[in-house]
Amino acid sequence: MEDERETLAQIRGLVKHFPIMRGSIIKREVGQIRAVDGVSFDLYRGETLGLVGETGSGKTTVGRTMLRLYEATGGKVIFDGVDLMSLKGRELDQIRRRISMIFQDPLASLNPRMTIGSIVGEPLLVHKVGNKKQRRARVGQLLEQVGLNPHFVNRYPHEFSGGQQQRIGIARALALNPDLIICDEPISSLDVSIQAQIVNLLERLQNELGLTYLFIAHDLSMVRHISDRIAVMYLGKIVELADRDSIYSNPLHPYTQALMSAVPIPDPDLQDTRQRIILEGDVPSPANPPEGCNFHTRCPAVRLDHCPQAEPELRELRPGHWVACHYAEDYL
Repeated sequence: MEDERETLAQIRGLVKHFPIMRGSIIKREVGQIRAVDGVSFDLYRGETLGLVGETGSGKTTVGRTMLRLYEATGGKVIFDGVDLMSLKGRELDQIRRRISMIFQDPLASLNPRMTIGSIVGEPLLVHKVGNKKQRRARVGQLLEQVGLNPHFVNRYPHEFSGGQQQRIGIARALALNPDLIICDEPISSLDVSIQAQIVNLLERLQNELGLTYLFIAHDLSMVRHISDRIAVMYLGKIVELADRDSIYSNPLHPYTQALMSAVPIPDPDLQDTRQRIILEGDVPSPANPPEGCNFHTRCPAVRLDHCPQAEPELRELRPGHWVACHYAEDYL
């Protein structure tokens, strides 16, 4: 996946399987949940890559495995030329300073027994950055940067609204001046009016600090607004990856086409002429995914003589436009 832009991270064949254990006394593994099953993509410095898909598609697991909150079953995460999966101890701590995460539920990710000053300053304390006075000054600067009063340092998370709590989470993520921030559905639990404020804040911080975002979400309208490129996941795999305009104007995978047909258009006349693609059935279990193309059980364009037998590879059909479908050329 070559590009003229500077590559910050390369994810190659990332796999994360969770064991299914049975037995009341002696536990034994009886299967695996294939949450992430061979995901590959690049992240370019200064861009926002949107990662979208239905609930259970594995997009959150991708982000957590990249940061090694989950240990990968296989594959590589090469960050600025260094394979994160091979690092241990101090080397891993050093590289983790350059990657941070914003979580989906702001209140659940903030320790209710810690003050805001302690929460935002915790990364500085853990990584032994500066003395007490310098850390206090840095916390005040971070709170101002995300639009909060620095005098709030002695307050507790429950004293703030949902939007303010997420701003606190963003301030914590910025504490160590990271290069990459993994945004795990950072606006899904917020009111619509607050969502736009948080997205605008993230965009401003990106412009000011040169940040790179992996933006995990299921709100396709918001993803289109904030992302430069979009990767679509289905059942642990990436089925399509392209720039934002290509994904929305001419999706080449049947699953992406179904997703895009559900996105509302402001023009009522144009909206009335659109054909909604309704997928039949439910998403298969990641503990027992279908053979061949894992989308063939729901695909409206399935060809039973081939799709259930052969797994499609992710291939580049147009410059920068990658699709995992045997018959994607039909939609060019």
